[in-house]
Amino acid sequence: MPGPLTISGIDPFDDSAYDAWWEAYAAARRVDMGENAVIWSRDESRAELQQPSATTERRAFVALENGVVVGSASLGLSLKDNLHVAGIGVNVPPEHRRQGVGSALLAHVEAEAAAAGRTTLRADIFWPASAPADGAGEPGREFARRHGFAVALGDLQGRLDLPIADAVIDELLSEAPATGYEIRSWIGPAPEDLVAQWAALDASLDTEAPTGDLDIEAASADVADFRADEELVSRQGRTSFGAVAIAADGRVAAYTQIVVSRDDGNAYQWGTLVRREDRGRRLGLRVKLENLRMLQRHSPATTRIYTFNADSNTHMLAVNARLGFRTTARMAELQKRLS
Repeated sequence: MPGPLTISGIDPFDDSAYDAWWEAYAAARRVDMGENAVIWSRDESRAELQQPSATTERRAFVALENGVVVGSASLGLSLKDNLHVAGIGVNVPPEHRRQGVGSALLAHVEAEAAAAGRTTLRADIFWPASAPADGAGEPGREFARRHGFAVALGDLQGRLDLPIADAVIDELLSEAPATGYEIRSWIGPAPEDLVAQWAALDASLDTEAPTGDLDIEAASADVADFRADEELVSRQGRTSFGAVAIAADGRVAAYTQIVVSRDDGNAYQWGTLVRREDRGRRLGLRVKLENLRMLQRHSPATTRIYTFNADSNTHMLAVNARLGFRTTARMAELQKRLS
C-alpha cells in the first residue's frame, strides 16, 4: 500500500540524495520531449547546486513515498535583482503522475517562495512541436492551468543539425557585411577589455528581447558575478564560444554566445542581442554566423545546436531560419502571482 507522501530538501553534496533528485527530473523531461529534451546532465546540475552564489539561492526538494523518490522540485531565488520573483520547477516521472505528487511538490515550493517574500512565481514547461500550439492536452500545460499559472511568453525551440557547409555560411555572411564594425570572437571566458560591456548586454537580454507579460526587470551586470557564472560553466565541463561586433567608438554593438555541453555533446545557443542604436544592420546575423563558423572549426564533433526564441521575435526567428534551424518544440514561460 502507498505510504504517506513527504517532501524534504536535499543536500547536493549527498550523492545518493542528489542522484535520486536528478533521476526524477531527467525521467520526467525525457518522457515529455523524447530526443529533443533539453536536460542538464547529472554533473552540470550538481555543479550548479553546489556552487556558492552571490546572485542566486538554489534549493532542491524530493517527494518521498515509502522511502522512494517519486518526484523532484527546484526553487531559485535571485539575490540582487527581481527580488519579487521565484523560479520553480516540478518534475514527476510518468509512473507517479496523477497521484497528487506534483501538487504536493508545487504547494511546498510555493510556500517556500512566499516565506522568502516572493510574490511572483516563474516556471518553464515544454511540449513537442507536433502537439497543439497552445499545449492543450499536454501534461505540463494542463497541470499548470489547474494550478493557476498563465502563459506569460511563448517560445519556440529550434534545432540546427551540423555541419553547415562553409559555402552556405559564406553566402549568408555576404548579406551581413557589418561595414564599420570589427568582429571579434573567442573560446572560453570573455576578454578582459570586453567583459564589462558583454555583461551589461547579457544582463539586459531578458528585458530587451520580447518579454510578453513577464513581470521582470534587468538582471545585475556586475562583472564579478558574470565571472562567477563563467566559472560555473567551466566547472560543468562546458565550453563557451563568444562573438561580438564592435562599433567605431569601441562599444560592443552586438553579442552572441554558444555553449557546448561536454556530457551530451550538444551546443546550446544562449544570448544574442544587438544594441538598439545599432539594429537594422544585420549584426545579429553576422555575429551568429561568425560564432557558428568558429564552433564548427573547433568543435567538429558537435552535431546539433538548440536555441529558444520568443514566438513573437520574428526578426530573430527569421535569422535562425536562414541558418537552417527547424522548430522541434514549444516552451511556455509561465507566471503566477501569489499576491
